[in-house]
Amino acid sequence: MRTDLIIRSNSSDIDFALLKDGRLSELHKESNDNNFNVGDIFLAKIKKTLSGLNAAFVNVGSEKDAFLHYHDLGPKLLSLTKYTKLISTGKLKEFTLKNFHFEKDINKNGAIDQVIKSGQNLLVQVVKEPISTKGPRISSELSIAGRYLVLVPFSDRISVSQKISNRAEKERLKRLVKSIKPKGFGVILRTVAEGIKVAELDRDLQNSLQRWVNLSKQLPRAQAPAKVLSELNRASSILRDILDDSFTSIVTDDEKLLDELKEYVERIAPKKVSMVKLYKSKLPIFEKYGIEKQIKTAFGRTVSMPKGAYLVIEHTEALHVIDVNSGNRSNKANSQADTALEVNLIAATEIARQLQLRDMGGIIVVDFIDMHTASHRQKLYNHLKDAMKSNRTKHKILPPSKFGLVQITRQRVRPEMVIKTKEKNPNINGEVEAPIILVDKIENHLERIIDKSKNGMTLHVHSFVGSYLKKGMPSIQQKWFLKYKKWIKVIPRDAYQYLEYHFFDGNDKEIE
Repeated sequence: MRTDLIIRSNSSDIDFALLKDGRLSELHKESNDNNFNVGDIFLAKIKKTLSGLNAAFVNVGSEKDAFLHYHDLGPKLLSLTKYTKLISTGKLKEFTLKNFHFEKDINKNGAIDQVIKSGQNLLVQVVKEPISTKGPRISSELSIAGRYLVLVPFSDRISVSQKISNRAEKERLKRLVKSIKPKGFGVILRTVAEGIKVAELDRDLQNSLQRWVNLSKQLPRAQAPAKVLSELNRASSILRDILDDSFTSIVTDDEKLLDELKEYVERIAPKKVSMVKLYKSKLPIFEKYGIEKQIKTAFGRTVSMPKGAYLVIEHTEALHVIDVNSGNRSNKANSQADTALEVNLIAATEIARQLQLRDMGGIIVVDFIDMHTASHRQKLYNHLKDAMKSNRTKHKILPPSKFGLVQITRQRVRPEMVIKTKEKNPNINGEVEAPIILVDKIENHLERIIDKSKNGMTLHVHSFVGSYLKKGMPSIQQKWFLKYKKWIKVIPRDAYQYLEYHFFDGNDKEIE
């Protein structure tokens, strides 16, 4: 399978599209104004404890206070608070925990007001970003994720990802980590650590340990609430989690981001640094790779699938509902049972993609086409589980119920990706202007600006309008050339609304 990561940058956001064999499988957005990413660590201040909820509201600098439950404090809370106090006051200057004396674990069934107090400073980590009217969900069980392993301060445990099934490999990894693990830190080995040599594990461990040292150095001068460790930027975190041999290219249109990507890939996979490339064409990068078109077809209420089948996806406050429809497949199989199974298997593959693409979390209920054969229901269930294996977010799938419904729970750690695919009707009477009317407006605009660009001119329009301008012999585009003695290059834009158009000069600056 061919995997490409396409990154588009603009002044305020960075968009990441992951393509598998040219098909959009993941879409992420990183905003400059998002200060609460999963994995960020803050020196926070306890605002108030609520004994009824056995939880606390914590000031991390968010508009809404963060929520910290007792079970998210972690057993080593007393060691963490002691370390934070000693480092903040300058009484401890050794950051590796080598000579640090650990406190006893807190009672796992205790009360929150017995272990933390209002006004107290505490190191916490974001485990769920602010969603809707809720503030971040946080934990004081800190962890620092690397490429092959996760470093866990104030622990001594070594564990291995459950996705590594080979017992001999698990024992090998545990043995290697035990030989390099610093005192006072636990280690969780990630799935990608399978088959990795000790030198690479040690390099990754030292990188994570250095991040812990950098965090600790900030504590003496930090005033709560303050971010003391940022998670990697979205591009680096995606690469950290999924970079493998299937990757064929990492393409970005931003030179600064290109340097950051090369530096990170050089660190985690030096042999793959040549696949990081700068996109230079004047055609927008998402248009070049067909991403805009895929976004518009994948994020609507109705999602088309192969062989005429389609999904209807509805969102409510409580859950997501997905309805599977056979469309025009109803009479194309040998029997109704075969049709139902065929459509359901196609739908299961697309549903797994949609959950990842939209980052849908919480409860998802899927109404598959009724199947009366137990073997068919089992086949569908197995197929859905296999399709969801590449989904990195924690999830659980229940077998089909008596009503033919499949229930899925998927961890929600950030707001769902929502993209509007419907446009406002440009005419109040419910009609759309004919292309010829729009072209008259464009040409009138062209008349006014034709002399403003000496080194070429480009017209960006909706793809339908672009086709209309190029249609025929001579086309409207060719008539403009004969009339103005200038070639106006037409760039179709799937992202544009029907009536939207913009002129650009040879330096890619918009001509007003």
